[in-house]
Amino acid sequence: MSLFSGLSRPMKAAGLALVGVAVIAAVIGGITLTSGGGDSDTATPPGTTPTSSDGATQPSSPAPGSPSASTPPASSSAVPPSSAPASSAPPAGQPGQTGQPGQPGGDQQASHKWVTVRVYNNSTIQGLAEQAAKDFRASGWNVSEVKGYPGRLPETVAYYRPGTDEEAAAKALALEFGFRAEPRFKEIENIGPGVIVILTKDYKTNDKDGS
Repeated sequence: MSLFSGLSRPMKAAGLALVGVAVIAAVIGGITLTSGGGDSDTATPPGTTPTSSDGATQPSSPAPGSPSASTPPASSSAVPPSSAPASSAPPAGQPGQTGQPGQPGGDQQASHKWVTVRVYNNSTIQGLAEQAAKDFRASGWNVSEVKGYPGRLPETVAYYRPGTDEEAAAKALALEFGFRAEPRFKEIENIGPGVIVILTKDYKTNDKDGS
């Protein structure tokens, strides 16, 4: 008995068409199975660089969030702050400058002439102390007292208290006027401050104004 018996002619025609389609599909499937050893569409596993058909490696896209390789690095050549050149000028009032009182190169005598000078006459020459005081003042010395001195001393001397300004002043005065400078002796230790010049007859007057 036929498979399509009892069916109308149109139905028979439709059934034959379906059977033909099925046969064609089976034939195509068989051909596909026999030729499956050709090109494969195997998916590339994650993390593997895909290659082209000729073996060349395809460039991979950078991962999201990673910096681009073409971005130039920031410049690190920071310019250090320039330091101002130190001044080479010497400070004012430095020792050794010419003309400073008491400094090397200055007027040594003038730097001591502010010290008080007391002039005592120990000779029989009337007015010798006044004349010596006049000589000293004419040279710029600070004479504060003029009077006589009792006793007898052998020569004219400028006396000072050691370790005070009187010492340098007495030596400068003695050098200028040609007599000696020595520390004070006992009898004049307690006299007021200042260089004490005790004159004898050996003092040579130096009347600078010609009188």
